[in-house]
Amino acid sequence: MARQQCRIGVMFSTTGSYSVVARSMLNGALLAFREIAETDSELSLEPVVVNPSGDLSRYRALSLDLLGAGIRHVVGCYTSSSRKEVIPCFEKYDGLLWYPSHYEGFESSDNVIYTGASPNQHVLPLVDYLASRVGSRAFCVGSNYIWAWENNRIFREALTARGGAVISERYLSVGDTEFDQVIAAILDQHPDFVFNNLIGTSAYAFFRAFRAACRARGIDQAVEIPVASCTLSEPELAEIGLEAVDGHLTSSVYFSSLKSPANDAFSGAYARAFPDGPVSSADAESSYIAVKLLAAALAQAGTDDARAVRAAVANQRLEAPQGEVSIDPQTYHAWLTPRIARSGSDGQFEVLLEARSPVAPDPYLVQSSPRFAVAMRCPALRVVQS
Repeated sequence: MARQQCRIGVMFSTTGSYSVVARSMLNGALLAFREIAETDSELSLEPVVVNPSGDLSRYRALSLDLLGAGIRHVVGCYTSSSRKEVIPCFEKYDGLLWYPSHYEGFESSDNVIYTGASPNQHVLPLVDYLASRVGSRAFCVGSNYIWAWENNRIFREALTARGGAVISERYLSVGDTEFDQVIAAILDQHPDFVFNNLIGTSAYAFFRAFRAACRARGIDQAVEIPVASCTLSEPELAEIGLEAVDGHLTSSVYFSSLKSPANDAFSGAYARAFPDGPVSSADAESSYIAVKLLAAALAQAGTDDARAVRAAVANQRLEAPQGEVSIDPQTYHAWLTPRIARSGSDGQFEVLLEARSPVAPDPYLVQSSPRFAVAMRCPALRVVQS
């Protein structure tokens, strides 16, 4: 029997302000392609890699190039703005975008498979943790685009439902690293914690500057005003630097420190394949998952037709590095396992809490609206470390 051959687009901004995470995402996808080539005798996938360099217009142009060349499936995009930019291209030419990043939800497209976390799988568990264990007064800071706007809105509603309050919100352009005024406002208002939605170089600069400003005032920042995120990952800890890397809280579905046979195999293979880094991350794992699920769906469908593959992927189950992952047939978002972790000086995350099993995606927060009793409706997490 002839091998089923298919070209797959891979689109990540491996240069630009958020290139560190994007390079880890590319690595995760390429590792999956490599494993499929070594183990699947009936399927031959050729990755066609393109780099938009963080330029929104380039995302659209490259998507049209890939679709125009007959490629029906593209794994890619990190930011929500880039995803929003390319979805009309996939809808017009009937392709499938496999989007492997946590995001703000409130979106559904017949031409997107979402393998990253939905807001009920990362924002709501973080709110529950912070409100019950850290405090009730939040200062929100983020990059000035849809991810931060929407994430802060969800966070604000959820925290308010828990009796807390967002005392201030500040936004800066993607790539901006001037934080003097923002940090002065944080220190003046002294919140219980900072909710961070900055991305890329902006985030790394903020962590360093905020730690330095607190140290100058004799404030133990990690203890007195911790920074909590839904974006911070292992390759970014290295970018922050040793002077400010520890004590940050992150909500995610994957950490490279997880102990399981599946993650040991993934982490080892990733390290051998990419010894020069960046190290693996939740988004790298999500890209790996996207390619693996795509391959399984292609094999079942026997064609790269977008509608046939979309129908097939809902039947797939994957024992991923984070645990079992599947695609919900109603929303075409992934069932994932929420976790809360804290960064250490070794550049790794210590998992504090985790869900007992994968949690259904709820991209529109229909079942877990932060407006109503978020403490009862968000995923129940069990204590891993106190």
